[in-house]
Amino acid sequence: MTFRTLAAPHEHAEVISGSEFLAYATRADSPDAAMAFLAAIRVRHPDATHHCWAYKVESAYRFSDDGEPGGTAGAPILRALEGQGVDHVMVVVVRYFGGVKLGAGGLVRAYGGAAAEVVRTAPKEEVKPRAHVTVTVGFEFLDVLYRLLPDFDVKRGEERYGEGGLTLSLDILQEQLAAFETRVRDATRGAGVVSPVN
Repeated sequence: MTFRTLAAPHEHAEVISGSEFLAYATRADSPDAAMAFLAAIRVRHPDATHHCWAYKVESAYRFSDDGEPGGTAGAPILRALEGQGVDHVMVVVVRYFGGVKLGAGGLVRAYGGAAAEVVRTAPKEEVKPRAHVTVTVGFEFLDVLYRLLPDFDVKRGEERYGEGGLTLSLDILQEQLAAFETRVRDATRGAGVVSPVN
């Protein structure tokens, strides 16, 4: 599944009626990664009044008002994520209370607005699914293999040399896999083997 996420962690700060709202956003590829980010923000701001948050990782999502009135913080943060069309993202909005109560509507606008702004201004990237494969070729085809790799979006991994040749681990865009298999087969006269790695 192709998805849009954050290319790097991002921060945004604003002051509303004396309260400081500090929004932090990062890519999170699992619920555990999202909660680890929350723990790091809590350590960074141990004296904050609230640490409200939401994450979305594919079909998994959670949010917390962290002591604010129910529905005024976590849910607006989650809606901000969904509204920006991003996935694999965790946002934490830290509040330092400034002495003026904002009311339910004010809190919804403050938390949702801070979350929307930190995600809107963060650098984004599109992530496409990749296949993990190994390519095995004889020594006589090493040059051929290395010459065709730049034609594809691949991330090279471990190289293992054996008696008969090379086995190279690769991550390749799923949409390019069939064409890559054909090119390897043609370039090695059927001797090269591309195998999926589970």
